[in-house]
Amino acid sequence: MLNDIYNKRIIELAGNIPRVGRLAAPDASATAHSKLCGSTVKVDLKMDGPLVTDFAHDVKACALGQASSSIMARNVVGSTAGELRELRETVRKMLKENGSPTMLTFDAVVDAIGQIEAKTKQPVSAQG
Repeated sequence: MLNDIYNKRIIELAGNIPRVGRLAAPDASATAHSKLCGSTVKVDLKMDGPLVTDFAHDVKACALGQASSSIMARNVVGSTAGELRELRETVRKMLKENGSPTMLTFDAVVDAIGQIEAKTKQPVSAQG
């Protein structure tokens, strides 16, 4: 019975992914790909300091990857870089094995955050 409820929730999340598409002018974009299952997630991110202000993604993944992306999209805007890094590590520890496909969105978001942070640490003249 628990598996039926779990599977139903996964399918509900996978079938209702918010923020699908691409941002017109993201601060950073990142792609994560799983060689194991062929899933690919592309994310676009906008930030104001440490705070995520906008997010969009293109998800080509299995049901677990889609559900993971759905959860991220529902919660990412308003989160801080630190919170998202911590969340990725928490999920990684929860999954431990066979979790790679569901980690794609988490990995791509943290990658995009790192790109944005690297840009802001450059001298002002180099950001032009």
